[in-house]
Amino acid sequence: MFSVLGCGFWISPDFKEIAAGVAIFLFGMMSLEEGFKVFTGGLLEKILSRTTNRLWKSLSFGVVTTSLMQSSSLVSIITISFLSAGLISLSAGIGIIFGANLGTTTGAWLVAAFGLKVNIAAYAMPMIVFGVILLFQKSRQLKGVGYILAGLGFLFLGIYYMKEGFDAFKDQLDLTAYAVSGYKGILLFTLIGVIATVIMQSSHATLVLIITALAAQQITYENALALAIGANLGTTITAIIGALGANVDGRRLAGAHLIFNAVTAIIAIVFIYQLTTVVDLASEWLSIAPDNYTLKLAVFHTIFNAIGLVVMLPFIGKLESVLIKAIHPQIRTAAQPRFLHKVSSDMPETAIESVRKETLHLYENAYDVIAGGLRLSTDDIRSELPIDEVIKRARRPHPINIDVQYNETIKTLYSDIVEYISTLRGMSPSQMDELFSYRAAGREIVEAIKNTKHLQKNLERYLASDNSNIRQEYNQLRRELAEVLRELELTRVGADDDVPAILSLDAMRLRMKENDVALTHRLEELIRTRKVSPQQATSLMNDSNYIYGATKNLVKMGETLFSPETEAIKQAEKMLLLKDEELDELVHDQGER
Repeated sequence: MFSVLGCGFWISPDFKEIAAGVAIFLFGMMSLEEGFKVFTGGLLEKILSRTTNRLWKSLSFGVVTTSLMQSSSLVSIITISFLSAGLISLSAGIGIIFGANLGTTTGAWLVAAFGLKVNIAAYAMPMIVFGVILLFQKSRQLKGVGYILAGLGFLFLGIYYMKEGFDAFKDQLDLTAYAVSGYKGILLFTLIGVIATVIMQSSHATLVLIITALAAQQITYENALALAIGANLGTTITAIIGALGANVDGRRLAGAHLIFNAVTAIIAIVFIYQLTTVVDLASEWLSIAPDNYTLKLAVFHTIFNAIGLVVMLPFIGKLESVLIKAIHPQIRTAAQPRFLHKVSSDMPETAIESVRKETLHLYENAYDVIAGGLRLSTDDIRSELPIDEVIKRARRPHPINIDVQYNETIKTLYSDIVEYISTLRGMSPSQMDELFSYRAAGREIVEAIKNTKHLQKNLERYLASDNSNIRQEYNQLRRELAEVLRELELTRVGADDDVPAILSLDAMRLRMKENDVALTHRLEELIRTRKVSPQQATSLMNDSNYIYGATKNLVKMGETLFSPETEAIKQAEKMLLLKDEELDELVHDQGER
């Protein structure tokens, strides 16, 4: 590639201008995408929550965002990222991608109708100047605006240089001499369009190059149509590359993108001559001159994408089923991350949601470990059976090895979460605080497991004791932690939507404090009546502390993970939480009554 460019520079100085125009345009695209990424966090997620529950909403989202961002590639990457983070469904993602293909046609209209008719270099320079000034500001939002302004400026400047280069180039070499007519030419130039788009990683850049070359009469109208078809097909490579770091749904979405564009390209190639007739009729209706081939190319680009959309829409459900059957998820161990994907890390809010969901995955693994350490079944704890019945019907013949379970399902996953957070850049202070709170929640999960491990040795010893009193006390400890696990699960799934999660967790803390005080009174009676030995009493007191510690760890984790509200509401709810000294005072007052 470098040798080809070098030869081109040596042969023709005008080729330098065209190549420089393409390079400046691509740099503008990169700057524009970088700027939009600043604003693709919370706003897009809020819009997504309201715009993906219906197919027409997903399609509209794809059309509008691509029209605004002028980059179907960026929309594809964002959609794959949302899908990998579990923010949207596969069918919603397919709808967005289909809409993005229609939205990308607006770029051809803007260039053909505006970019070639106006001296856009005059607009480019002020945009670049103001954009660069804003890039030096401290505010992340101002920097984002700066990237967008500079990106638009470079886009305009690139279009100008491409146009000027082709205008000058035609005096030296007429590329139309290499035109190929008929289906042979259509297939050849479609392939060239695919290759050009794969190299530039932007169908928008390829389309601008085609339009400027067509305006300078360096390619024929028929060959330009074939190049546009190839550009449309080649843009799927970006989505495929983006999906390499995504989960199985991300790869399925890339497959849907490829199938849609391939079907659209086949339809356009097979019926190209019929479509040109439709373009002529539409152009006449739109008062486009018969020889205005650049605008007619934009009409063609819109029509064949719209036809592809109409053809594929009825088969979205079937396409989703086929992709689910064809692309299987990788077999993952419990310790492997499910939501931490490289594609998410460029978008702060999406990356934060990925971390939250992965920490929930860590909690689910820990739930099994803690339940196993109590010799209880997670299914029984989650069931509607009374907790006393759960304790009685415990069927684990042997205790689990918490050290082994910790190393296999917790340690590596928690390390991956911590490492992923350390790689994230471009976060605001509030976003970093949220990430650190999830990291702290993971640490609380780890501490809860360690507390359960400390309890396990005596638990196994005294559950097999001949002393019914000590057996009863250790079963009471199991009962208390099992109740916490059950209520945590109910809080997580929102079983009681009338009671805020934070208040449910606060009630748990109060009850555990009361249990701890009640145990102290029972111990005094057991020791006084010699129903337990001093050694057994000491073990029971220590293990009660481990149970209380595990409960505090889990409740702190729940305060962070189980509140789906905004950060402001989270802070307001936390202000309602009882402090430790307030808990002690409440328990003391109840004891005096």
